[in-house]
Order: sequence, then structure tokens, then C-alpha cells
Amino acid sequence: MTETGAPPRDTAFVQSLERGLAVIRALSSPDPQTLSEVARTTGLSRAAVRRFLLTLERLGYVDHEGNRFALTPQVLALGYAYLSSLTLPEVAQPHLARLVERVHESSSVSVLDGRDVVYVARVPTRRIMTVAITVGTRFPAHATSMGRVQLAALPEAALDAYLARARLDRLTARTITDPESLRRELVRIRASGWALVDQELEEGLRSVAAPIRDRTGRVIAAVNVSAHASRASKETIRRVLLPPLLATAARIEADLGAASAGDGGTILRA
Repeated sequence: MTETGAPPRDTAFVQSLERGLAVIRALSSPDPQTLSEVARTTGLSRAAVRRFLLTLERLGYVDHEGNRFALTPQVLALGYAYLSSLTLPEVAQPHLARLVERVHESSSVSVLDGRDVVYVARVPTRRIMTVAITVGTRFPAHATSMGRVQLAALPEAALDAYLARARLDRLTARTITDPESLRRELVRIRASGWALVDQELEEGLRSVAAPIRDRTGRVIAAVNVSAHASRASKETIRRVLLPPLLATAARIEADLGAASAGDGGTILRA
């Protein structure tokens, strides 16, 4: 603490960059935003938001029509620079395709990013959710099967920190929102090695997921199969969908390990 009682400043933290990224995130909604709407979303002053928007416009990341601002396609380069460097989606995609061909349900791979999972590979069959899922889609980790297998793999200190700060929003009447109840579910998942989520992300959607590990055994991602509740009971998911899902996770891990060994032992990024 400083003499004034305030926490010491982190001299390595660039607050203006944080604020600029907050403005970009605020513009990620489907509809163009007014300056006032961006200010309200970010909690920044109108004057600060105006400076950030004008800077982003000059750099080509933002365009405006009238008093409404929107991101330009150039902002995709920020995300694709990361996605294009990944080997995990390239390794996983053919395995997902074979799994989907076998079970006739959609399959995806995601990585944990803070309190969300981010989709990095996907093979759909038919649309089963009201929200379209593509590479880059984010969902709250606590309400998804892929999120839970990755949360269950966290070290205890990291899991404690997550449960202390995460907003466990109620997305359906079935969503677990109590931190201790979620902890107990994660302990069960850690023991079983897979997670089944029953209509907690969206009514009518069931999903089962398994972890994907690197050569050291560290969980770096998760793979799932999603099915409509009217087609797949929980027992059907356990009996019919889970075995090929676990086999697919093992094949992805084997290919990741082989690719890593061929790269001089470097652990592949997730």
C-alpha cells in the first residue's frame, strides 16, 4: 500500500490500451453504436470515447455513418493473427468431421479464456441453437460442458480465484449459479473425465465434452458433441455419444503429440 492507503500503481499496466480495447469490445455488437452508447457500455466519459473512436477510425478499425460507429473488417486481423497461428484447429478439424459423420450431431473444440470458452474449431450438422455458433463464438464457461471440463482441470488456487470472481449468470432455469454447487460438479467431472450439461446454456440443448491434453498431460482445450434434448436423452448421450467422443479426444491428443514431437518437442499452442 502507498502512504495514502491506495494500492500501488502497476507501472507495467497501460490503462489507455485497456480503455481502447474496451471501446473495441463495446462495438462488437451486431448494430452500430452511438458515442453515448459506447460511453455507457465502457463506463468512460464521452470525451474519452470520442478520442478513442477517432483514433480507431484513423487507423482503419472503425467507420461511422451519421452518429453511429461500427468496426470495419480490418479488426478481424487482430483475431485471425492468433487463430492462424494455432495448430490445434487444424489437427482437430478432420477428427471432428469424422465424429459428426458417425454420430450425426454437431461437434466443436474450444479453449478457456477467462470466464468464457472460445470456439476454435467446429463441424455443425443442423442448427440446434437460437444463436449461431462459429469459430470465435464465446459462451460462459460455467454453463457449458467444454467450459466445465476445462475448469475442472484448473489448479485449486486458480479454481478458487475463478469461483471468487466469476459471474455465474442464470441462462436457463437449470443453470448452476451457486459457486459451491458448481465446485461440487467440477470435482465430479475431474473424477469422471468428462462433463454432461443438460439444458443449462439453452433450453432444449444437451452437450457432453471431454478434455484435450498436451504431451505433458495439461488440459489445453475441450471437444464436445451437442444434441437436441428431444433426440438424445442423458442416457443416450452417455451410451451412444460419449464413447466416440472420448475416442476422438484421444486421437486429437495423439496427433497433437506427434506434431509436437516432430517440431522438436515444442508443446502446441491451444
